[in-house]
Order: sequence, then C-alpha cells, then structure tokens
Amino acid sequence: MDAAELHAAITAERLSLADVIDTLTPDQWRHPSLCTGWTVDTLVAHLTLTSRITPFEAVRAMIGARFDINRMIDRTARARAAEYPPADLAAQYRESATWTGRPLGTRPRDPLVDVLVHGQDLARPLHIPHAMPPDHVVPALEYAVAASFYGASTRLAGLRLVATDADWAHGDGSEVHGPSGELLLVTTGRAAGLPGLEGPGVDELAARLS
Repeated sequence: MDAAELHAAITAERLSLADVIDTLTPDQWRHPSLCTGWTVDTLVAHLTLTSRITPFEAVRAMIGARFDINRMIDRTARARAAEYPPADLAAQYRESATWTGRPLGTRPRDPLVDVLVHGQDLARPLHIPHAMPPDHVVPALEYAVAASFYGASTRLAGLRLVATDADWAHGDGSEVHGPSGELLLVTTGRAAGLPGLEGPGVDELAARLS
C-alpha cells in the first residue's frame, strides 16, 4: 500500500464512520464505548483531536500529564467532549476526514489503525453493524503486530494469527484464526474480537486480554 492508497483507505474509513456518527441519538452519544471510562461523545471528541491538536498543544498536554501518554489522551478527549455538543463533534469529525497530517509522534499507518479500531469501539456497544474491509484491515494488522505502542509482541507471543478472509498470517505457535477485523481488535487489546475467533490458541489469548 503506497502513500496515496493509504490516504484513500483512511479517508474512506473516516467517512464511513462519519456516516454512523451522524445517525446517533442523544442516548447513544451518552452510551459507554469499548474504551474504558469513555462514553461515545468522549470517543468522538478524541477522534476530532487527530486533526486539531497542534504539536505545541500536544507537548503542553504531555507536560501537564507528566508525560503519561494515556493520561494525556484521556484528559484532552474529556475536555473537548465537555466543550462541544454532539452535533459540533460530528461536524468536526466529518470535516477532518480528508486530513493528510498525523498527530505528533505517530507513524503513517497509525491513523488507519485508529479509525478501524475506534470505529468498532463506538459501533459494537451500540449494536450497529460497521464493516471492516479486509483490504484496509490487513495493512493495519501488518503494522499493529509490530508497533510497540499496541503491545502486540507480548500479547501475541507463542500464537499464530491466521485471517480467514484474507491471505494473511503472523507468528508461530498455537493458532488463532478468524476474520481479519477480529484479529485487529485482539491485536490492539480488545477482547470484543474474541467471539469471532477460533483455534487452540483462543483460550490463551482470552486469558491475556482479561
């Protein structure tokens, strides 16, 4: 996947998720997402920050969070959710769909992982079907299994992941197989992907995700 193809995939996924966000009811905006402690509005606020937080603001927020990246992400998302109503957050997210930049410290495929995984963080608790196209998921998977930020090297040690909807596999050991989208979820630490997976390594993976 070259730079143009990657940008096209990211844009397509953002627009697809924007279509879902536009349909949300007030109760759905207040519903818990798969991100621990975040409701849907906080999650969408986080997604809008991808194209709106400047490097200076990011550094200042990191200092304020004592260089704890997770604390920084949580604080900035909550602050933005408190500042803007859902309609504004939805509009801001759609406006950022074609943005070509990246937040400070991220790599080219991070936005693709971000939109694919957070799309499910939003949609699954609301029981909203939201497809994960294998041709977009596989490049995200290839990156996520090796990127230190997602912690996959420890989570997947001794396991072999095999996609059943694409020509993709990773690792050695007890096999875990299923749709590529479910594999991406567990690779990034989401137990929500487990019900769609099978194989002798699933129990071990479930224990690591518990």
